[in-house]
Amino acid sequence: MQHPTVSLTSPATPPLRLGVCYYPEQWPRERWAGDARAMRELGLSTVRIAEFAWSRMEPSEGRFDWQWLDEAIETLAREGLKIILGTPTASPPQWLVEAYPDVLPVDAQGRVKPFGARRHYCFSSPSMWEASQRIVAEMAKRYGQHPAVIAWQTDNEYGCHDTILSYSPAALAAFRRWLGRRYGSIEALNEAWGTAFWGLQFLSFEHIGFPVGQPTSALPTHALDFRRFTSDEVVRFNRMQVDLLRQHAPGRPVLHNFMGLFGEFDHHQMGQDLDIAAWDSYPLGHVDTAATFLTEPERQQWARTGHPDISAFHHDLYRGIGHGRMWVMEQQAGPVNWADWNALPLPGMVRAWTWEAFAHGAELVSYFRWRQLPYGQEQMHSGLNRPDGQRDVGGEEAAQVRAEIDLLLQAVGPESLETAPARVALVVDYPSLWMSQIQPQGKDMPGFGVAIRYYSALRRLGLNVDIVGPSSDLIGYALVVVPQALHVPDTLVKRLTGHPGVIVAGPRTGSKTDRLSITEPLPPGPLRTWLPVRVRAVESMRPGRHYAIHTPDGQARGQASQWRDLVELDATPEGAEVRIRERCEDGWPARLSHGRFELHAVLVNDALLVDWLRDAARSAGLQTLAISAQASAPTPGLRLRRRGELQFAINHGPGDADVPVPAGVALLLGSATLPPGGVAVWQVPGTPTAAPAGTR
Repeated sequence: MQHPTVSLTSPATPPLRLGVCYYPEQWPRERWAGDARAMRELGLSTVRIAEFAWSRMEPSEGRFDWQWLDEAIETLAREGLKIILGTPTASPPQWLVEAYPDVLPVDAQGRVKPFGARRHYCFSSPSMWEASQRIVAEMAKRYGQHPAVIAWQTDNEYGCHDTILSYSPAALAAFRRWLGRRYGSIEALNEAWGTAFWGLQFLSFEHIGFPVGQPTSALPTHALDFRRFTSDEVVRFNRMQVDLLRQHAPGRPVLHNFMGLFGEFDHHQMGQDLDIAAWDSYPLGHVDTAATFLTEPERQQWARTGHPDISAFHHDLYRGIGHGRMWVMEQQAGPVNWADWNALPLPGMVRAWTWEAFAHGAELVSYFRWRQLPYGQEQMHSGLNRPDGQRDVGGEEAAQVRAEIDLLLQAVGPESLETAPARVALVVDYPSLWMSQIQPQGKDMPGFGVAIRYYSALRRLGLNVDIVGPSSDLIGYALVVVPQALHVPDTLVKRLTGHPGVIVAGPRTGSKTDRLSITEPLPPGPLRTWLPVRVRAVESMRPGRHYAIHTPDGQARGQASQWRDLVELDATPEGAEVRIRERCEDGWPARLSHGRFELHAVLVNDALLVDWLRDAARSAGLQTLAISAQASAPTPGLRLRRRGELQFAINHGPGDADVPVPAGVALLLGSATLPPGGVAVWQVPGTPTAAPAGTR
């Protein structure tokens, strides 16, 4: 099949598009045309297909059957729908694993994970690599120039079902080679890993195993290097696919659909190979699974609306990873099937989640899925339509959004969506996430919880936030927040050096070297150049334990819980310049500042964190708003987000919310008082620009 080359350069003002995930191989052919027509009538413009159809495309080794996929693509294209093709490597066919058993991953107990679900492959398997190269190349050769195929998705949700780590013979051999390249000699490895502890010196690279199964925890750096290795394997596997797609499908953007609350590989590193970062947004599922940082009352509160900041956090995270381009490839459209409990979305929330994604810069929101499937593992997972083909609540709300998009763009024009960088940057470092998992020191410290708490506080102040990596350029940001980067890499140190903006560091920041050792000099390690203090000890606290926080004159301010660093001032002339802003009840500093740098030595309650970040924002010359500043406020779920000239307000509840619409400004969407699930939009003339960082 030969098709004319299509130019798909990114427009300056990307349209607001709606799409859907569809699986033609799961439905009778006679339904395809009717489904395609109904998609068009609903107002959808894109359809993602084929990411689990390897066994249908290549029913036996080297024998391909494209007829059904040709027909499916042409059926969708006749209705004007554009196709996002997924490479099918997330689900290797049975013939492959039977012929090449090394494809299958192995768990930490040495048990092979067999065929019968999905993601049953090891990233280090040579057989998987060879077969993946073949199917991806053949797909790209056949459809790379098809005018209806506008983008490619690599694989599907790398790491879903805890499938990043594999303990197979192939992974062990690759890990040993990786260590050899990293250290050069076994002596250098022993020094880096600190094997003098407990007399654990390794004799050679060939004697190194996996960091699992020992009587107690493995050497921390052994575990960290294994995490680095596995991340590199995922990135390498993805890069192989991207290179093939660039070769055979030039001009088409390549993306991957990342997951929420997932950091098992370095997403920033993978994003360097992608044109767009997409992610799969399941707000209710994420509330149910965020057990490490949401309390049970919070999960109850947001059970039907989604937490007001978890999805937003990921929109901003993946927009940064995608170089400013972000798609939602799977948007929850009703109950999911994979959480412990699967709530029904509050009426209006599918619509609200869609507008929330657009407010945070999404170019496309694609719903999962077109029709609920009556069989298989995901038969309880809803879609836009019920199993009988009738439109479900999610489908009705998608149709409402489609009509509202048209009205909004007619009122203001697409140029109103032109965006500029935010004035606030929040730094997320994936290796630091791994360090917090390997040595948590407090059971509730690993994961994204601390970063999301800081992000949430900034959002309650009405601030737009860009989430960036440790190597990102910080020029133009007035306020830079580093919530919990245990290791501050040299790249980030260089970015912060000479940066004129206000910089806030949270607890544990700068506490570890890249070998997962305590820094020397003591924490905050490399930040002591600007924060002349030292952390002499740390304390993690069980839920329910806390310390009262006071100002120097004794005024009660709030509570510290979960974690604190015990900070002393350096015994240097500079140390006297450090200002202690608040203390714990036993006298240890809680918040300190030194010039434009601020250190939070404790994790505090939400209202106090909002106050601290409001102070930092004002020092950076930023205007803030009192939006749901306290978790106990009547409308704690109201959030604002500006995109170009448009200001969006989303109310996650639980009660009605008064929207801060300026006097005399007419609403383009919604009302001045929003019910839970309500959305309001108004125009703020003049696209915001990034003023020089540190403007006062």
